[in-house]
Amino acid sequence: MTVNDVQQANQRDITALKYYLEEYGQQFEALSRQLALIEQRKMESQAAIEALEMLKGEGGAKVLLQLGGGASVKAEVPDPGHVLLNIGAGVVVRKPNEAAVDYLKDSITELDALGKKMSESIGQVRARVNEISRQIESEYSHQMMR
Repeated sequence: MTVNDVQQANQRDITALKYYLEEYGQQFEALSRQLALIEQRKMESQAAIEALEMLKGEGGAKVLLQLGGGASVKAEVPDPGHVLLNIGAGVVVRKPNEAAVDYLKDSITELDALGKKMSESIGQVRARVNEISRQIESEYSHQMMR
């Protein structure tokens, strides 16, 4: 094997490592976005729990209802003891306030577990990215010494 053959093989190795590095980088970004969505969902659920707990027992409670686009209206909640709750796939059910709070707390617990798994996956991808980066640096330093 000639020196030129070795250099070409090393260059192919570096190119492959760069490809893997890019792929893992994209995977890292996707996992990070998913983790951010999980965290956002947890905060929304916690805010809903706090609002529902404040409404308990307050017949005719007045609230500020966000319509979107920065628009809000004052609204009266005629039955704060019951809540319309989206349970997924576009299905909305009517639940007692306390049952809705329990559902949201369970949802937060599930989101915590999912977030933990997602964080572990992010850690594994980060470790692989670091390993590949070290391999690329090592290949470049070997080339420079030749």
